Order: sequence, then C-alpha cells, then structure tokens
Amino acid sequence: MSLLRQGSRYLVVGLVQLVLDWAVFVAATALGMPAAPGNLLGRVSGMLLGFWLNGRYTFARDGEHRLGWPRFARFLLLWAVLTAISTLLVTLAAEHLGLRYAWLAKPLVEGGLAGLSFLLMRSLIFR
Repeated sequence: MSLLRQGSRYLVVGLVQLVLDWAVFVAATALGMPAAPGNLLGRVSGMLLGFWLNGRYTFARDGEHRLGWPRFARFLLLWAVLTAISTLLVTLAAEHLGLRYAWLAKPLVEGGLAGLSFLLMRSLIFR
C-alpha cells in the first residue's frame, strides 16, 4: 500500500482517536481527576480504538488485517513511551498554565506525537 494512502488513512484514524482521547481527558479532569491519570484514561480509550482501526484498515495488506497479540505487544511498548511523553507535557501545561490551557494543549501535544507514531508504527508494529 502506498505511503500516501496509508498516511491519509492514518490521519483519519488519528483524528477519530484524538477526539475520543481529548473528550475523555476533558470529561475526567472536569469531574476532578488530576491531569496525569486523566490523560492516561484518555490515551487508553484512544489506544484501543486506534490499534484496531489501524490494524484493520490503515496498515492492512491485500485484505489481510494486521492485528494479533505479537503486534499488540510491540504496539503497547511504543504506546507506553509516547504516553509517558504526552502525560509529562500535558501535566506540565496543567501545572504551569492551568487546566483549561491543558485542555487546549492536549491536541497539540498529541498532534506533535502523531507523525513520529506513524513512522514507528509503519516500520515496527504493522510491518
């Protein structure tokens, strides 16, 4: 599958993931959850949906879905590293700028990590 086609599918899946992740983060923190666990809850929600959609549609080859436990294990490791970075940045925004600015910063943080994530998923996870 071409890089352009995979990239466009990854973008659509990523936007769906981002909306879910952000909505869960905002709802959880608005209800009083601290930023770090709220970010983790949002990222877990988006991660589960994203792994399934990317394996089924974005990185599928010749009708063959790219799911399964070995891929999920590699995906989980990459996700944990990116989640640590995301949580650090969102928590710093909440502590230094306030919760409402952290809500605005989260899509920027996740968008920044998305490009790196695409390259790593394409080469390490769904190869």
